[in-house]
Formats: sequence, structure tokens, C-alpha cells
Amino acid sequence: LGYMNPEALDKTIESGKVTFFSRTKQRLWTKGETSGNFLNVVNIAPDCDNDTLLVLANPIGPTCHKGTSSCFGDTAHQWLFLYQLEQLLAQRKSADPETSYTAKLYASGTKRIAQKVGEEGVETALAATVNDRFELTNEASDLMYHLLVLLQDQNLDLTTVIENLRKRHQ
Repeated sequence: LGYMNPEALDKTIESGKVTFFSRTKQRLWTKGETSGNFLNVVNIAPDCDNDTLLVLANPIGPTCHKGTSSCFGDTAHQWLFLYQLEQLLAQRKSADPETSYTAKLYASGTKRIAQKVGEEGVETALAATVNDRFELTNEASDLMYHLLVLLQDQNLDLTTVIENLRKRHQ
């Protein structure tokens, strides 16, 4: 959360690094200019009134000067990692299959990816039935990873799924 004036927004767009305007110091400052912990811009989106911006960024190092991933505590935005993972998985769709497991999985086709989702779903359920929290965590992680790969394979994103869940909840 930070304040940007038009000059800060322009610099952010030009440099690809999040820049704010410090109302206290009356100057622009780029996050990370002294610490090296920059915020590399992924996307900038306005709200419905066009008076607030949501800046999605990949942090280089801790985001807060206290060494945490967020100024609101380490757990405040852990869900953002799923979006970062989703972006990485999208990049791997066009990568050489020899460069990563994910690229190899995409190259194997939709049926194989769907099969992996099914396998990991069963393994997750089985881990739950034996009350093995460690194994359940690992299998649930595998399931989520493979599900994200399948969604990317089908050109669906996590936001679409979240919006669908939100509609169902109403």
C-alpha cells in the first residue's frame, strides 16, 4: 500500500519498478532503491472509479523494511503466491520440454495432465484417511500444482475459478 502521484506512476511504468511519492519527504522513491529489495511490476489495474490502482509485483527480497514479505505481516498475502506460480506455469507452456517438468507435462498433452490431477486427487484423499498431516500437505500441494497446470493448459486462470466460487457462495 503506497501513494503514487502521476510522476511516480509514470516512473513505475517506464522503469518496471514500483515507485511511490513520499508525502513526508516530498520526493519520489523507488521501493528497493537503498535495500535492493525492488518490486518488479507484473500488472497495474485501476479500480472501477479510476482513483485507485492495484499494482501486482514480484518482490526481490523482503517487501517490508522489517524483513517480512509484507508490511502487514508475513501471512497477510500468502495467497498471492498462487498467482505468481500461475504466471510461471503459463511461461512454461511454451518452454522446451527438456528444460522443466512442467514444460514436459504440457508437451505430454491434456489427457496426461488430467490423469495427473486425478492421481494426485486420489493420493490427497488417501493421505487424509490415514491422518498423515505431512503427507496430506505434500499431496495437496501436488494436487494444486497439477490443477493449476491443467487450468493453464485449458486457458483458464485462477481468477476465473475464484469468481465462479464467489458466485456460488452468494
